[in-house]
Amino acid sequence: MRIAVTGASGNVGTAVLRALATIRPDDTVVGLSRRTPQSDGHAEPYRSAEWVQVDLARPESEHVLVETFSGVDVVVHLAIAFQPMRDRRYLREVNVGGTGRVARACARAGVAHLVHMSSSGVYAPGAYGRKVDESWPRTGVSASTYSMDKAAAEDVLDEFEKLNPGVVVARLRPGLIGQYEFGSALLRYALPDLIPSFVVDHVPVLPIDRAFAVPAVHADDIAVAVVRVLERRSSGPFNVGAPTPVVAQDVAHELGARIIPVPARLLTSAVHAGFTTHVLPIHHGWVALAFTTPMLDTTRAERELLWKPVMDGPDVLRETVRGMREGGATTSPALRERSAGDRVRSFLRRGFVSRGKPS
Repeated sequence: MRIAVTGASGNVGTAVLRALATIRPDDTVVGLSRRTPQSDGHAEPYRSAEWVQVDLARPESEHVLVETFSGVDVVVHLAIAFQPMRDRRYLREVNVGGTGRVARACARAGVAHLVHMSSSGVYAPGAYGRKVDESWPRTGVSASTYSMDKAAAEDVLDEFEKLNPGVVVARLRPGLIGQYEFGSALLRYALPDLIPSFVVDHVPVLPIDRAFAVPAVHADDIAVAVVRVLERRSSGPFNVGAPTPVVAQDVAHELGARIIPVPARLLTSAVHAGFTTHVLPIHHGWVALAFTTPMLDTTRAERELLWKPVMDGPDVLRETVRGMREGGATTSPALRERSAGDRVRSFLRRGFVSRGKPS
């Protein structure tokens, strides 16, 4: 097959390239990214793909997509923008508008199968700590821009399917996705540029609600699910997550911190105040989402895709935190090392979190 992967240089994209190279080495892979990785001999898994640079925030990107998708059998849409968290227009343009452009380009180019990376964040509140299947309402969490964009992107696909019945559309809804190589990028999202990465080794206390429990899954397990979907030309939604959630004590243990119990509502308000005053780069919606996302019933994926995660939730957290401590990274710009030089360059380019630009 000829497979196009948007967001191929990111967290999940890197894992998907690894999986395709291992499981389907004879396929041709086209990677699309806003910042393409260096395709030199030391840049696996990136050197095995053909690369196209495209920014899905731009309306004119649809023309590039149509040209790139010509002759492609399946498109795996992984591209997403997390930053800048203060630029709501940009995030919406990539995450919702970009999904529409990818879908329309599939129809125009004659692509038969679209695999979309959605999220457990699409699910409505009301089942925290309980497992839900794919029929749970997907209205999202209003406080979370990420959640609302993911829900809106699925609405876009609903309308697309009605107008284009010839394109098979599948949607994967994972929990928190981690891997070692995501460590540096995660710190770049969570910490201001002026704060060094070694702060992870010095977290004495963790203010958190003891009820905290989120579904998690390893990027490599997600990648296997993607391959199973494209091999079977599957359609519809699939929950994908490890059986054991990540709970508050897991986080405290991996950080070597002592829990200070703080109610979820108070914690959300505190992060909201920090974000509003430009002290914190993290939007409070991520905290709200963490205390509303349900556990995932993965029966459909297990039955129809014959999918089982290799790594459990707490182990995903352990590997990801190790990546944060050890500077887990790749040669991709999206997963680059968060070194001292990188932090200085990023600060000079973006300034304080109040003026954050895409990095």
